[in-house]
Amino acid sequence: MSPPTHGSRAKCLQRLVRLSLPVPRTVALSFDSVHAIAQGNLPDMAALTAAFDPDALLCVRPSSQETDWGGPGAILNIGMNDARLASLAENIGAEAAAGLYLRFVEAYAVHVARLDPDLFDEIDGSDEEGLARALAAYEEEAEEPFPQDPQRQLAEVLRSMARAWEGTTARLLRQARGAPVDAGLGLVVQEMAPGLGRGECGSGVLQLVDSQTGLPQITGRYLSQSQGREALTGGADSLYLERDPRGRSLEEAAPEAFALLKDYAGVMRRRLRAEMQIEFTIQNGTLHILDGVLVPRSTRAALRIAVRLAEDGIITPEEAVMRIEPRAVSELLHRQIAPGAARSVIGRGIAASPGAATGRIVFSAAEALASTARNEPCILVRRETSPEDVRGMHAAVGVLTERGGMTSHAAVIGRGLGLPCVVGAARLRFNLQRKTLTSERGQVFREGDVITIDGTSGDVLEGSPATVEAALDEAFHVLMGWADAARDIDIRANADTPKDAATARNFAAQGIGLCRTEHMFFEADRLTPMREMIFADTPQDRQAALAILLPMQRKDFTELFRIMEGMPVCIRLFDPPLHEFLPTDRHGLRDLAEALDLPVSDVTRRVQSLGEYNPMLGLRGVRLGITVPEIYDMQARAIFEATLDASHEGAPPVVPEIMLPLVSAKREVELLRGRIEAVATAVRTERGRDFTFRLGVMAETPRACLRAAEIAPFAHFLSFGTNDLTQMTYGLSRDDAGRFMSDYVSQGVFNEDPFHVLDTDGVGELLAVGAERSRAANPGITLSICGEHGGNPDSIAFCRDVGMDYVSCSSFRVPVARLAAAQLALRAKGVKLPPKL
Repeated sequence: MSPPTHGSRAKCLQRLVRLSLPVPRTVALSFDSVHAIAQGNLPDMAALTAAFDPDALLCVRPSSQETDWGGPGAILNIGMNDARLASLAENIGAEAAAGLYLRFVEAYAVHVARLDPDLFDEIDGSDEEGLARALAAYEEEAEEPFPQDPQRQLAEVLRSMARAWEGTTARLLRQARGAPVDAGLGLVVQEMAPGLGRGECGSGVLQLVDSQTGLPQITGRYLSQSQGREALTGGADSLYLERDPRGRSLEEAAPEAFALLKDYAGVMRRRLRAEMQIEFTIQNGTLHILDGVLVPRSTRAALRIAVRLAEDGIITPEEAVMRIEPRAVSELLHRQIAPGAARSVIGRGIAASPGAATGRIVFSAAEALASTARNEPCILVRRETSPEDVRGMHAAVGVLTERGGMTSHAAVIGRGLGLPCVVGAARLRFNLQRKTLTSERGQVFREGDVITIDGTSGDVLEGSPATVEAALDEAFHVLMGWADAARDIDIRANADTPKDAATARNFAAQGIGLCRTEHMFFEADRLTPMREMIFADTPQDRQAALAILLPMQRKDFTELFRIMEGMPVCIRLFDPPLHEFLPTDRHGLRDLAEALDLPVSDVTRRVQSLGEYNPMLGLRGVRLGITVPEIYDMQARAIFEATLDASHEGAPPVVPEIMLPLVSAKREVELLRGRIEAVATAVRTERGRDFTFRLGVMAETPRACLRAAEIAPFAHFLSFGTNDLTQMTYGLSRDDAGRFMSDYVSQGVFNEDPFHVLDTDGVGELLAVGAERSRAANPGITLSICGEHGGNPDSIAFCRDVGMDYVSCSSFRVPVARLAAAQLALRAKGVKLPPKL
């Protein structure tokens, strides 16, 4: 495809002309021509104006490569001067002619001559007296008469618009919208149908769908004796387009023009293969099509529009899939702040889990539970969350933390629960003792005050702005079905509870790629026996405590297997350091001492003895399984017994996947594999039934990637845990990265937060090495990633390239991953988006 040279507006107008639509004569100037104009090299103005009717007025509109990139505003009525005023007055009336001239004088003064807009504030009306006052004001301020030569007027308009595009402010603005630094601007010069005069004259805008819902509906306005888009701001004077009980319509005022307009809109939809917004003018009853742009649309509307176009045979299902931005899909899964709602921002953090939530501030998990009991929605505010906060997170409608990044505890759990979450809001001052939040402007918010968090943007807002509810309609499911048919990599979900598994099924995950079993131990009835196990002095005492947990774990796993109905379920054995299950404050220590019937001093000493300098690099994961093997024995037994309990005749066989976390050496796998197989043999003997299982490794250390060839022969699968792998590769705490990562990204140290978007250079090289070496040693091994990167479209592209079999991510990111994977597969087959109009 040749690179764009004239911009989207010019391309669209060219196609409309080819469709024989009534487009006024138009000349398009290329990007190069406009750049030359900005440098002072004007085209041959005599030749340019000769392309038009000498009696016609002209307008100039911007034509950037993509309409979203913006550009300078259109300038209308170029060519109006004293002589043209007199001739037009005879044809369209003196007042209408004066109105045209006055509009041009004001636009030229403000946007071309750069005069103060306040000059025209006192000029009322559009009659000849108002025009005279405007011309006088221009002459006084500009110290020269208003230019009368149409060629000079056009030249100055072109020069002004070209220079405005290349100015610093405009460049920064379009870069914020995703435009490259060197984005070009084309300009479109067009004859005008003035829209003012005798007979039915006016202008309007029409589209065939609603911009918010995407449902079929003729939408827009028409305003008599108007130009451009004045109809949209014309208030009570604007007419509806089709007949409407609320007021007059264009269909009644000019039925023939309205019928033609609808026909042309249908032609544009079919031939341009898109829903278009049409700008039109009626001059003495005759319809003119001035412009066509893509209908502005919400994500919900964009999806419905794409599906309807495919169902109508205008585009293919594959093209419909390509037209929806994967990241935008998350907006459909969560409540969002309504477009146009007032946003009183009091702070900002990292947008860790999408969606909007409004509630009263609470500062503890206990208060969150109490608030929920009173049926009062609440936002849980913490410096950072810990496993003890999980019950409070379940109770809250949103979570706000001072610390943390994209893979912090609050972020990971929030995404798993579909709970809006903003982390790393360090510029808000948190005072948990006084139970206050203070904004940078000094506003103080106390417990019970209402705030809103926007987990999609990272904003923290005062009060309760209007929101839009999530809605997964039939169009969503149709599009995702087309996506699933196209993609060539599986998508699983990270799910820790039966509720999570049900959510994963609802979002059509192809199994569970990571079940973090430690999250099952934080319920009140499980925490005490877990602590008893930690405090046990002998293996027998530990087994006694674990025997209490065994039926609870078995029940959890049985439910997971039944919900997933034969789909793969990958269960990661216990991973975190034991101290995470122990209290640290005086009140918690006293409660624990009472529960264990021990002196507080003994409990305190034991808790302190379990402390580590760096717990994330200490006694956790497979290291804990080797030094305290009773934990993994209990979990393996629970898994195998649940496998048999969930298996029944006629149902797909349950084949659990058991994953060993934080592996660095093959001997770790050898030792634990032997114990797990021994437990499997015991369960088979006790139950008198056979079953199979798969044993795998979670590669989270650089050494595991480098020594993958030694580890792979002992495993059925290898899943890269990219959260910890990124942390260890960078030597960077994922919980503390949020404090400075935005500075690093803004100054170009990193292109993106590596905990948000996979670092394909450093961490990616370790993944590629691990994948290559493990496949060489064990060709049948299954490879995947199960860190939070699994839901990121850019990261999925890398995983496809290095040959991963599946990616796993939070349940609420599964639709995003499904769509992104489909687009990658379609792109590889040559399916492309049409150029943006």
